[in-house]
Amino acid sequence: MKVLLVDDNRLMLEGLQNLLEVHDVQVSGMAVDGQQAVVLARTLKPDVILMDIRMPLCDGLTAIRLIKAETPEMKIVVLTTSTDDQDLFEAVKSGACGYLLKSINADTLIEALIQAQEGIPPFSPGLAAKLLKEFARLSEPSVIGSSVSDLPANPAKSSDVVPARGLNSRQTEVLTLVSQGFSYKEVGARLYISPRTVRYHMVEIMNQLHMENRAQVLAYAGRLGLGQDITPK
Repeated sequence: MKVLLVDDNRLMLEGLQNLLEVHDVQVSGMAVDGQQAVVLARTLKPDVILMDIRMPLCDGLTAIRLIKAETPEMKIVVLTTSTDDQDLFEAVKSGACGYLLKSINADTLIEALIQAQEGIPPFSPGLAAKLLKEFARLSEPSVIGSSVSDLPANPAKSSDVVPARGLNSRQTEVLTLVSQGFSYKEVGARLYISPRTVRYHMVEIMNQLHMENRAQVLAYAGRLGLGQDITPK
């Protein structure tokens, strides 16, 4: 895995580089602002970019938008101290595939990079739940592929809800746990299945519900109330 590090704190960059290299992760380059990040992303073509938000000249959110405009498939994970909801929402809308707080430990960071490379969005505990609520708030019936009559007027607890359109019991379990903010690895551990199997079920759920991406599925789950009983991690 090749990783590009972007942070205006040079000490932070050096620490991250040492940490990642100890875990056999190749640091292909380091940038101290968004402008450098855009140039290095273009020339180095890393597998994953770890991007800070608050930086001079060009902030992380702007850099994400510029990089994604050139390379839509580029995987960018925000690594920041900001717990501001607006930063979280703007990062995801700009194209970030994950959002991590700098308070996480080394093992969690390495696992998050692996998840990002595999297409699994990594988020620090509690942040996926915030996104779910925002998706649900912004979602419209035409976006999530359901009519108003398909959805309950008042969301119920997850244990009381059976998703529409014929999802089986295992798919319901997977959708419920994912909508509550658990990673695919955590869902797999709870259901005694592999993360790959969890990912397979999510693909099947999207096909069953005729939806295009995970965000639409989470919005649908939020409207059904499946994210109500979120367990803090």
